[in-house]
Amino acid sequence: MKNIANSARWAIAAAALAIVAGCATGPNANPADPFEPFNRGVTRFNDTVDDAVLVPVATAYQRVLPSMVRAGVTNFFDNVGDVWNLANNVVQLKLQGSAETFMRLNVNTFFGLGGLLDVATEAGIPRHEEDFGQTLGYWGVGAGPYVVLPVLGPSTLRDTVALPVDRLGDPVSQMNDVAWRNSLTVLHIVDTRSQYLRATRLLGEAALDKYSFTRDAFLQRRRSQVYDGNPPDDGAGNSPADDGAGK
Repeated sequence: MKNIANSARWAIAAAALAIVAGCATGPNANPADPFEPFNRGVTRFNDTVDDAVLVPVATAYQRVLPSMVRAGVTNFFDNVGDVWNLANNVVQLKLQGSAETFMRLNVNTFFGLGGLLDVATEAGIPRHEEDFGQTLGYWGVGAGPYVVLPVLGPSTLRDTVALPVDRLGDPVSQMNDVAWRNSLTVLHIVDTRSQYLRATRLLGEAALDKYSFTRDAFLQRRRSQVYDGNPPDDGAGNSPADDGAGK
């Protein structure tokens, strides 16, 4: 519970800081990104941490471990994540998503060596990724302004508020053994970062303004996730901050 409380305080503090920073923005601010000066500052900090720590570690991880081992690590964490995916599918009343996620969990856990092998995908059972931010969006809670969180990166006000709940739903974060919990958390971060090394290089080479490109791509992706790939096109020019499937 201490970890959850710390996560909640951190999320609220980050949101409050973003709001304070947003008060200084001008009248021409992007409606979806009124905190842009603050967000760009945090982005520069994140890029510094990424270049100094995460990229070197993820690169070494990718070079040292065979692709088969890395695939097993990714599959393991995907399988663990399906526990929370299942809960959010159920809360969103998505019967097919809930049933298929339940089947994925059982197939990969019992026939995939605890999730190291992704037998379910080979069997044609799709993954339905759902987090609490998407659940809030499904029930009509708008995304709110774009926010860049320290270390964690792109988010929205809605997703920032949802972070403590997502942490509560993560089985790894609830492990009582601190050493194992921390080790698995670090491994998950490094494994995830290693999967985006090439994409990061391409983004840096292609985007004239990496910040704007990342923001627009993130908001579009989150809107698509809330609407399961079929966001409404009402022709009204609504901001991504207005998204919420129940609206």
